[in-house]
Amino acid sequence: MTKLILENSGDTAMVARGLLEPSKVRRLSLNALVDTGATTLVIPADAAAELGLRELQRKQAILADGSLVDWAVVGDLSIEIAGRSMTCDALVAPAGTTALIGQIPLEALDLIVDPKSQEARPNPAHPDGPMYVLLAS
Repeated sequence: MTKLILENSGDTAMVARGLLEPSKVRRLSLNALVDTGATTLVIPADAAAELGLRELQRKQAILADGSLVDWAVVGDLSIEIAGRSMTCDALVAPAGTTALIGQIPLEALDLIVDPKSQEARPNPAHPDGPMYVLLAS
């Protein structure tokens, strides 16, 4: 489990344009399961509603038990994990479920999973920020 900070990036854009007071930016913090078997970020519906995130589309996903679900995908989301931040989309799970941090945000933020503490931590090879690996053939 690790701390996940979520923020409505649409609100942040409105602040930058002078259309919203900074104190009105919707944000929240919750504990999330770092799941290296998951592909993407998953947040509970109550968190998405509190942040006022809009549904972009619906996607099918396979759960750990093999069942297939059809969940909303929301956008306008900024996340912060271990002091590193990015904007991304997220799948929306039923209200009250545990948020999951999958491979896409882990890779984009250049985070590793510490096997002892079982927390996401910045990659020690790149302590100053995420390093993007670009390979051309």
